[in-house]
Amino acid sequence: MIDKIRFGTTDINYSVLFSKRKTLVITVNPDGTVLLKAPFDSTRQQLEEKLIKRASWVLKQQRYFTSFGERSPEKRFISGESHYYLGRQYMLKIEEGKPDSAKYKGRYFEVICTPRSKAKDLMNIWYKDRAKVKFIEILQPLASRFSKYNVEPSSVFIREMKGRWGSCTPNGKIILNTELIKAPKPCIEYVIIHELCHLVHRGHTKAFFDLLEKEMPDWKRWKERLEQFMF
Repeated sequence: MIDKIRFGTTDINYSVLFSKRKTLVITVNPDGTVLLKAPFDSTRQQLEEKLIKRASWVLKQQRYFTSFGERSPEKRFISGESHYYLGRQYMLKIEEGKPDSAKYKGRYFEVICTPRSKAKDLMNIWYKDRAKVKFIEILQPLASRFSKYNVEPSSVFIREMKGRWGSCTPNGKIILNTELIKAPKPCIEYVIIHELCHLVHRGHTKAFFDLLEKEMPDWKRWKERLEQFMF
């Protein structure tokens, strides 16, 4: 359900996701939607007070995402269409035939299937399989760097997520968005380092950002690149 509050002359629409979490967090997604992640016992008054307190930041984030213009139209998965892999665009070629397969040919993607409508599912499976390989490949040396802080991920999961590129659970599980496989490698490194920093500092405190700056001095550049990325 969508609710809204009034801030000055502007309405801010928002939705709420209740869970077992202990703190209330506000997220502004690239499409401008606002999500409040709140503990089960949160009251409407508490939610609105928090949102009013952070309203200026919310509006600033919405303007920031709007400045990038309209996002790319939804992919149709037809021959001649371009698709991303590690930050580069490759043409998609679809042919009818058996057995069903999706391959990366170095200069283009080749999908063989019957009917052609299977192309989307086959490409998504290919992306997920590549993400499992590449994310671990990228993560391992970064995780080794963080051993000096006496931390390491308890496990790594890859799945589709709406509104976030990665997350880190209290028990040290790092979750990465499958869609990251379409982004440039430094963007993937930024997300992984961000989550590794959370193994040391749970919240987005000054200490957290000091550590992020130390481990990846140009993180802001790649964060912005990721936010601009049009899949």
